[in-house]
Order: sequence, then C-alpha cells, then structure tokens
Amino acid sequence: MQRIRLDPIDRRILSELQADGRITNVDLSRKAQISAPPCLRRVRALEEAGYIKGYHADLDPKLLGYGVTAFAMVGLRSQADADLRAFEAKVSFWPIVRECTMLSGEVDFILKCIAKDLETWNGFISELTATPNVASVKTSLAVRSVKREPGVPVPSE
Repeated sequence: MQRIRLDPIDRRILSELQADGRITNVDLSRKAQISAPPCLRRVRALEEAGYIKGYHADLDPKLLGYGVTAFAMVGLRSQADADLRAFEAKVSFWPIVRECTMLSGEVDFILKCIAKDLETWNGFISELTATPNVASVKTSLAVRSVKREPGVPVPSE
C-alpha cells in the first residue's frame, strides 16, 4: 500500500463515502467538486492506499431477530502475547461478538455482542467464562443507543 497525502478533495470524497457508501460516482464527483473520471481514480487510489477498508450495509438487528445488544468486559489471567492471541483467535469465531477491542487498565477486552434473546446471551456468557485464560467477565445490557456514528471524523484539512 502506498500512502498518499490527502488534499481537501480526498477528504470530501472520504466524508461523502463514509456517509453514503452507495453514492454514485457522478453524485460523489459533484459533491467533491471535480469531474467523474478523476473522482473515480481518486476513490480507487484511496482504496489501494488503505484509507477505504470496505463498503458495508447498515442492517437493523431487531428486524433480523436480534433483540439483545450487550457488552462483556473480559479480564484475562495472563496478558502474555501468546495468551492474548489465543483469546483473540477464539473471539474471531464467535458470531455473537460483533466488535472486540483490547483495552488498557482494569479490563483487557470489551466485546460488543448481538444476541437473539437473553437465553442465547446467557449461553454465550457461560461459554465465555469457561474459555481458557478468562479470569473475569462483567456484562451490561444496552438499554438504548443514544449515538451510533460509524467511521471516523474526517477533518477538512
């Protein structure tokens, strides 16, 4: 991947694509204030440079039967590199876990999970607590989402 220096046009492109990944190249070029062919070249260059990691649909979990959103804060017995990697590998195979972030401080990992119901969630917690090297698990059920902004802020300069 070749790193490119972002100019204001690239930043507008990134911001618009992050807001609407299905925007047409013609509409994107209009919002970026350039013509369509160079806009498409810039998008491809941003993809190749790794600024754009992918395109995803934002699905409604409730409509798909997932009524529980919860978080699990996991403490491990050992933070040795091999033990961290083993836990991360295990997490990657659990479909219920939608996000996993390693933290510094009192908790080693926080897992964002989506489950069909409380029974499914409780079953997962039983499996999680029985996982090798897991010392503690603290959980919280989400009551409501107040802000859900995907991506990152794209500064204008």
